[in-house]
Amino acid sequence: MPFPSPRLLLPALALLSCGPALSPLPAHALSGDLDRAPAFEQQVLFDAARDPGGYACFRIPAIVRTTGGTLLAFAEGRVLDCADAGDIDIVLKRSTDGGRTWGPLQVVDDGGGDTHGNPSPVVDRTTGRVLLLSTYNAGRTDASNCAVPCARTPHLRHSDDDGRTWSASRDLSPGIRPPDWNSWYATGPAHGVQLTGGAHPGRLVVGVNAETWDGTRVTANHAALVVSDDGGEHWKTGATDTWPVAADGTFRQKPSELTLTERADGVLLVSGREENGTDLGHRTQALSHDGGDGFTAPFRALPDLYAPQVQGALLRLGDRVLLSAPADPDRRRTMAVRSSWDGGATWDSVDRGTVVTRDWAGYSDLVAVDGHTVGLLYEGGTSDARDEIRFARFTEDRLAPRRAADPTTPDLAAGAAPATVLGGAGTTDGAVGGALAFDGADDAVRLPYDARLPLGDGDFTAALWLRYSAADGEQPLLWMGGVGTTQPQVWLRAEPGNGRVQGLITAREGGAGPRSAWVRTDRALNDGQWHHLALRRGSGRLTLFVDGAAVADAADVPGSVSRNSPFGVHVGERMDGRARLTGAVDDVRVWNRALTDGEIAAGAPPSATGSTVLHLPLDRVDGTEAERGTGR
Repeated sequence: MPFPSPRLLLPALALLSCGPALSPLPAHALSGDLDRAPAFEQQVLFDAARDPGGYACFRIPAIVRTTGGTLLAFAEGRVLDCADAGDIDIVLKRSTDGGRTWGPLQVVDDGGGDTHGNPSPVVDRTTGRVLLLSTYNAGRTDASNCAVPCARTPHLRHSDDDGRTWSASRDLSPGIRPPDWNSWYATGPAHGVQLTGGAHPGRLVVGVNAETWDGTRVTANHAALVVSDDGGEHWKTGATDTWPVAADGTFRQKPSELTLTERADGVLLVSGREENGTDLGHRTQALSHDGGDGFTAPFRALPDLYAPQVQGALLRLGDRVLLSAPADPDRRRTMAVRSSWDGGATWDSVDRGTVVTRDWAGYSDLVAVDGHTVGLLYEGGTSDARDEIRFARFTEDRLAPRRAADPTTPDLAAGAAPATVLGGAGTTDGAVGGALAFDGADDAVRLPYDARLPLGDGDFTAALWLRYSAADGEQPLLWMGGVGTTQPQVWLRAEPGNGRVQGLITAREGGAGPRSAWVRTDRALNDGQWHHLALRRGSGRLTLFVDGAAVADAADVPGSVSRNSPFGVHVGERMDGRARLTGAVDDVRVWNRALTDGEIAAGAPPSATGSTVLHLPLDRVDGTEAERGTGR
C-alpha cells in the first residue's frame, strides 16, 4: 500500500496539492539576460533558507509531467551540507497548474543518515504510474565523497496518485546492477522516457552509468540503458557501452549522467556528461535504433558542443531537440538552451542558443508542460550554482529561431571547410592583401571542428599579423583548444594593460595533471602598425617571435595541448567569448611542425606548405547579407 513520507508530515501541509505562488527572481539577477520577448517566467522552487525540513542545500533537479497533468519536481535535500555523500533525502514539489504555483515540500525518500539520490523519474502513460529510480549509498558526516570503491545500489519507488503518496522502496540490483559494476552506480539523474514507437512501444527507459573495481583500481567505465517492458515491475540492463581504464588511470571516455529523448523516427538519442576522458569534449552521445536493447555505435564525444563537465537534459520539441546545460566551457555558469535540427547530428553553437541566465548554473532537467510550453528546472545562483533550484516556463517563440548560415572566410588548408565570420567583422587593408577588422564587441572568426585541427603532443608553429592600438583589456588573437587553468589549450593574446603580448600552452601527459608554459614580450605592440607574431613549440622549447626575431623562450611542458576538453579554434575572441579583440588580424597560419628561425623570418616559406593545419588569409568575407541582397 502507498504510504506518506516518514520525515515530512508537516501538519497537513504535505498533502496539499497546490500552494501560494513562489516569489519571482529579483530583477537584478536577470538584468541583461532575457533580451528577447516574451520573457521567461521564472521562480525559485527549492531554497534551503526558506523551505522547511532543515536542509542545508538542494541539488540534482528532475521533473516529469503525469498523465493527469501534474508537474512533479524532484531534488536531493541535503541535510548537513552540499556534499555528495552525506545525509540526503529525495524531496518533491507538485504543481497542478502547469508550474505557475507549487505545493509544499514533501519527502519521497528519507535517507535516514544515508545518501538517497540521483532521482530519475519516468511516467507510464498507460497506467498513469510514476516510477522513481534512485541510488543509495552509506552516508558520511565529514563532507567527503563516497570512498572508492563506492557501493551504490539502485532502488525504485512508485506513485499511483500523481505523487501524493509513494510506495515502499525496493532494491533493483538483481536486475540492473551486474556484479562487476561494483565501484560506482548512478541512475540518471533526470527524467527517463516511455517509447511510443519502434519495436518496443510502451517500454520505459532510464540511463545509468557505473564503474568496475578489480580490488586495486577502477578498470572500466560503463554507460547503459535500463529498460522495463511491464510498466516498471521488472527491469533489465539493455544497451551498454564500456570503456577500459588504463593502469595509469587514463581512459578515452566516461559517459555519465545520461539523458535521453525519443526522436520522431523512434530512435533514442542519448546524451551524457564526459568526465576526464582523453577524447576531446565535455559532452558525448550515442543512438539506439532498437528501443534501448543496444547502442548503434559507441558513444562519440562532441568537441565543439561547449559546456563544462556537468549534467544536462534533452527534450524533443517538434522538429528540434533541446539541450539544457551551462554554456561556459570552463565553469558552471550561463544556463542556456541549445537546439539540434537534425536529431542530434549537429548542435547550435552558444551564440545561436538562448541564454536563460548568466548567473552560476549547474544541473537541469526539461519537461513538456503542455503542447506548447516547456519547463526548465535548474540549479542556479548569483554566487554559486548550488544556491537554489529554479523553475522557468517558456514557449518555443522564446527560443532563438533557426538561423541562416553565417558569412564565411576561406581556409586554404587542404580539405578545410570555410571559417565562420561572426558579429559582422569586415575587411580592411592588411599586411599581405586584405585583413579582417574586429570591433571588440561581437566580432570573431570560428573554425568548424575538424580532426586535423587538434595539435596533440607534437611540435607546431602558429603565426599571424596583428594591428591594434587598444590601451587596455584582454585582446585575444588566436585560441586553439579549451579554456581555463586546467584545460589543454594554445593561445596568443595581447595584454596592453600589462605592456605585453603573451603566448601560452597547457598540456596533459598520461595520468598527470595539467601543466602550462608561457612566453611574453616586453612591449604591447599597440602602436597601430602591423606586426608579425609566431608561437613555436619544438625541441623542448616554447618560443615567441615578433617581426621574424625570437624575443622570448621557455622550457616546453610535455603532453597534449588538445585533450579531455571542449575544443574550438577562434580568431579575435577567447574560446568562452568573454573577451574580444579591438583591432585587425591578417594571414593566420598554423603548421604541425616547428618551423626554423629562417622559415619564420620568411613569413610563409613554400617548404612549410605540406604541414599546414590551417591558413586563413582573412582577405574576404563571403555570404554576407548584403551579398544576398537583404541588406543589414
